[in-house]
Amino acid sequence: MSTTMLRNSTLLRSALRSAVPTTTRVAAFSSSAPIKAQATLPDLPYDYGALEPAISGQIMELHHSKHHQTYVTNYNAARTKMADALQSGDIATAIATQPAINFNGGGNINHTLFWENLAPKSQGGGEPPSGPLAKSIDDHYGSLEKLKEVFNTQLAGIQGSGWCWLVQDNETGALQVKTYANQDPVVGRWHPLLGVDAWEHAYYLQYENKKVEYFKNIWSVINWKTAEKRMK
Repeated sequence: MSTTMLRNSTLLRSALRSAVPTTTRVAAFSSSAPIKAQATLPDLPYDYGALEPAISGQIMELHHSKHHQTYVTNYNAARTKMADALQSGDIATAIATQPAINFNGGGNINHTLFWENLAPKSQGGGEPPSGPLAKSIDDHYGSLEKLKEVFNTQLAGIQGSGWCWLVQDNETGALQVKTYANQDPVVGRWHPLLGVDAWEHAYYLQYENKKVEYFKNIWSVINWKTAEKRMK
C-alpha cells in the first residue's frame, strides 16, 4: 500500500470514529470486505386488513409497501454510497452519508419490530402478556392497565415524529417506557420489547387528528407473545 493511501485510510478512520455509532463501526471500517446482501422488505405474517378495525387495511398497505419500502431502498443506497466513499478515501462523503444510514436503517429496524408487535385477534392480538414479562410489568407498573396509561401518555407527548417503546435494561433487566425521536432505534443499554409508531403516516388516514384514539385502539392488536420472546 502506498504512503498516500495509508495516510488516507488512517485519516478516514480518525475522522469517522466520533461520527459513526459503535454498533456500526466494525462494518463501516471493513472497507475491503464485500457488501453483504442488501436489506429487503419483510413479508407480513398477516393480511393488510387483518388488524381492522384498530388499523385499516389501507393504512397497513401504504405503511408497509410504501413507507417501509422507502426506508429499505434509501438505506441500501446510502450503504452503497458509504462503501464507495470508504473504498476511495472520500472522508467528506462518508461523514455526510452516515445520517442517511442511521435514519433509514433505523426506519427499517423499527418497522420490522413494529410489524412483529402486531397480530390480528385470531392470532392472539390483544391477549395479555404472561410469564416473566407479566410479572415484571406488575412489579414495575402495578398492572398492565397502568403500563398502558404510562405508555399512552408518553406517546401523546411526542412532539413531531417518533416512537414509544417498552424496553428492558440489558444490565439490570428492569423495564422502562422510553420515547425516541424520528427513526432512532433502541440500541446500547436497552433492547426493545414492544414499540408503537407515532408518525402521522401510521394513523392519519384513519384517525386524522385523533391520534389518542389510535394509541388507545392499537392495544387490541398488540402481540405480547413477541414481546415475551424478546425479554432476556
